[in-house]
Amino acid sequence: MSLHLLWELYSYLLLPITGFLVFSSLALFSIFRGEKKPTHIYFTCMCLLGALIDLDIALVAFLDDEELALRLDRLAYLFFVFVIPVYIGFIHAVLGITKRRWIETVAYLFSAILLPFTQTRYFISGLRGFSFGKIAEAGPLYYLFAGVGAIAALYGIATLVMGIQRAGNNREKNRIGYVLIGFGLSGFLVLLNTIPIIGYDIYPMGNFNFIPGIILAFAVLKYDLLDTGILLRKGSAYLFLTGILTGVYALAIYLSNILFMGYGEGHPIAISLVFAVLVVALFNPARIRAQALVDRVFFRGKYDYQETLRRISGAMASFLRVEEIVNFLLESVPSALQTSGMGVAVYREESGSLEVYSAGQGRPGQRDSSTVQDGRSIAAFCEEYRGTLERFSVGTMDIPANQKEPIRSLFDATHAAIVVPMVFQGRLMGAMALGDKRSGELFVHEDIELLETIASQGAIAIENARNYERLEEMNLNLEQKVRERTQALTTALEEKERTQRQLIQSESLASIGQLVAGTAHELNNPLASSSSLIQTCAETVEGWSGVNDAAREELVEDLRFSIRELDRAAGIVRSLLGLSRQTQTYVERVNVNTLIDDALRVLRNRYKNSAITIERDLADDLPAIEGNFANLGQVAVNIINNAIQAQQDGKGTITLITRHEEEANMVRVECRDTGRGMSPEEAGDAFKPFFTTKSPGEGTGLGLYIAHEIIQKHGGSITIQSEQGRGTTVSVALPCRRREEG
Repeated sequence: MSLHLLWELYSYLLLPITGFLVFSSLALFSIFRGEKKPTHIYFTCMCLLGALIDLDIALVAFLDDEELALRLDRLAYLFFVFVIPVYIGFIHAVLGITKRRWIETVAYLFSAILLPFTQTRYFISGLRGFSFGKIAEAGPLYYLFAGVGAIAALYGIATLVMGIQRAGNNREKNRIGYVLIGFGLSGFLVLLNTIPIIGYDIYPMGNFNFIPGIILAFAVLKYDLLDTGILLRKGSAYLFLTGILTGVYALAIYLSNILFMGYGEGHPIAISLVFAVLVVALFNPARIRAQALVDRVFFRGKYDYQETLRRISGAMASFLRVEEIVNFLLESVPSALQTSGMGVAVYREESGSLEVYSAGQGRPGQRDSSTVQDGRSIAAFCEEYRGTLERFSVGTMDIPANQKEPIRSLFDATHAAIVVPMVFQGRLMGAMALGDKRSGELFVHEDIELLETIASQGAIAIENARNYERLEEMNLNLEQKVRERTQALTTALEEKERTQRQLIQSESLASIGQLVAGTAHELNNPLASSSSLIQTCAETVEGWSGVNDAAREELVEDLRFSIRELDRAAGIVRSLLGLSRQTQTYVERVNVNTLIDDALRVLRNRYKNSAITIERDLADDLPAIEGNFANLGQVAVNIINNAIQAQQDGKGTITLITRHEEEANMVRVECRDTGRGMSPEEAGDAFKPFFTTKSPGEGTGLGLYIAHEIIQKHGGSITIQSEQGRGTTVSVALPCRRREEG
């Protein structure tokens, strides 16, 4: 055999051997990493059948013993004859089709019927040699098998295409798409092997099924399409490609030994050493290039991982408000990963709810109208699980229903494809929920790693922000408490001063009581004697005859006035005595307008010869009040008398006003003057006993004090508003009906 033909023969083995390595690796990954679910079982069977047919093609081409090669080829079809029902079952499992099981049943029956014929010439009649090597020769039943296989392949491809159209998210579309490329194209290429098997000298296209196999391996590794937990790690990809490379090199060494064995008869060791050195020299550069290919194809992202992480982490460390952190995440993360939308759920431990913020619509940071209420179940699960959740995997996870439903509600509320919990020291701070990528690609390990790191940084930032907010709240509470304590202290000091003033007033009242008690009888006696004497004189003068009648009447009138003034003086003494003893009752009905008229009549001599104007603004419908007429008359006299004395140079205006306040059922009396007025300090001391602004000898300082005490006993109030140089207003409010005293 020539060197050229020998090389063509054994180079033909490279393609099926490569396919065998690819499908064997996928089967091993599925066996050791996949779950015992129909999808994984069918996937493993499909990979094993693909590896089996590639190995069969290589052995048939390699073995010189045609009888052995034919026997091995027929043995391979003992298993490969079931590729049709396994293929259909895999398509149904991937798409979740359960209503077409009858198709699988028919396919299994068809394969079972063909099974005994696979070891006869009716299925594989023999081997046939072509320019590219040996291949099995089809029997009559093989044509039937190939025809049904073509129908199954077309059915599978059409079903997968319709599944892509019905898919609701990127993950499902990618998953079905890669299955279509992987197994659909691979099955179609294997089906094309029928052409040389039936006798045409055409290179068997099934030898290229390692290409869709590598695409399928890429999808399984990078996107974990079949949920085998192989989500791409560089080590896994390096191991996978390096294993294939090693197999190719081993085959190359073997073929090289065969090709050059004729040249090395004299120096076999030298030839072997040369090829060993050559393989070693080529293997490491090829391995490095394979790893570079892995990095470029699998890990080339649309963003700089380190730069994105540095920028986001640095920014979050400067935020002091939870709202700022949420808004930053909503703006930066979707921009970095190019997602269709994003939501951030903030967990409120005190209420057990998740407040959802969304960047998908409206202004950034706008709160979603639906808040996830059952946040405690989600928090309990996330604090234990801590990993990234994918929408499709929630339904397959072995978790209680009371946790599964709230988690699904979180996905629904955020329209998310994945949810990344934000956990700090075992406590859930919140969660980042991201929609599908705009590019249609799926989230890979690099994305998940970046998001989990950002989530960890975000959880720390939220905890720091909450601590800052709690510190601010404590400061505000402390300031409030300081203000409250200061107010309480001020109130206590004011109460102390008020108590001191009351004590002084009580002591002053006690002094007045002692003064009145000691002098009342002494004053009453001369007042009574004088009043009696003047009464006698008046009666005597009235009996005179022969005197000028006009002069006599004038003298009698003066004597009568003196008697009234002495009676009033006696009444004042009795009032002082009553104030000191506090024993009087206040039950008679008093007309305040009458009080004012009487007071003005008594004080007429004080102002009738001056330039003082008295203005009256007295209400006509003024109701009567309950009180003591004499005491209230004394109040009116004292207040008006003070107003007269306050007028400068004996001229000015005094305005007297009475009004009925219906809502409070009180009578208000105001005395306004245009006199010299008082300073704020003087106005504050006006009701103190013995306090006066008059010159020595002009006042005792008891007038307003006595008025204040009388008004207090009547259940009313008296106030002073005064301004130096502009006058004074004294306001008295008296209830129409007095409350019963206990």
